[in-house]
Amino acid sequence: MKAIFVTGGKQYMVEEGQELYVEKLNGDVDAEVVFDEVLYVDGKVGTPTVKGAKVVAKILKQGKQKKVLVFKYKPKKKYRKTQGHRQPYTKILIKSITK
Repeated sequence: MKAIFVTGGKQYMVEEGQELYVEKLNGDVDAEVVFDEVLYVDGKVGTPTVKGAKVVAKILKQGKQKKVLVFKYKPKKKYRKTQGHRQPYTKILIKSITK
């Protein structure tokens, strides 16, 4: 069974048993998360969401991605600025999809 749900401003197409990385969610490791904003479930398209549909997931890991360096520079002005950014993420396992 396939489903499309929304979290963190992004849409994800998932199946049961699939692992994926999403934007940071509040919760501890091994906690369950329920996604109610489901756009598509097994051939049924919502307007805008499918009523009563849920995607249940388990949090596997909380972490940060690799560092991305941001470098600002203005020529002939002796202005240089280096800044790093690590985006937080949550790794989840899709346990069940209900219509």
